[in-house]
Amino acid sequence: MPQRVMTETDAAIRSAGLRVTDTRRSVYEALRELPHARADEVHGRVLAAVPATSMQSVYNALGDFVDAGLARRIEPAGHAGLFELRVADNHHHLVCDACGRVEDVDCVVGEAPCIHPSQTHGYRIHTAEVTFWGLCATCAAA
Repeated sequence: MPQRVMTETDAAIRSAGLRVTDTRRSVYEALRELPHARADEVHGRVLAAVPATSMQSVYNALGDFVDAGLARRIEPAGHAGLFELRVADNHHHLVCDACGRVEDVDCVVGEAPCIHPSQTHGYRIHTAEVTFWGLCATCAAA
């Protein structure tokens, strides 16, 4: 049986401590193509590569990726959870009120946390998530 060449996707999944499967490989590839993707969007992409994949398998892979630090889940208020592969830096998000479009925006300070609460209540703060809301250029022009 010929050995499969390890791809960049395989290496990323393995480096996160996860076993490489067809579903995980397809989920990772979908996230590379669709930043800020909903699980159903990922599932649609995965079905093209692995037709028998259930929605639950996609949720499992996404959850494994988040738990392993390979992906990040963002949850803008009033919107479905979104998944992204951009996890190695400190960035925030712009969300359009009208169409729901999401864009990354770099933190001007750079290191997490980039903002500090006036009261920590004893917490050791490691991350700050900021969501900016407004209208994207397309919706604002309409």
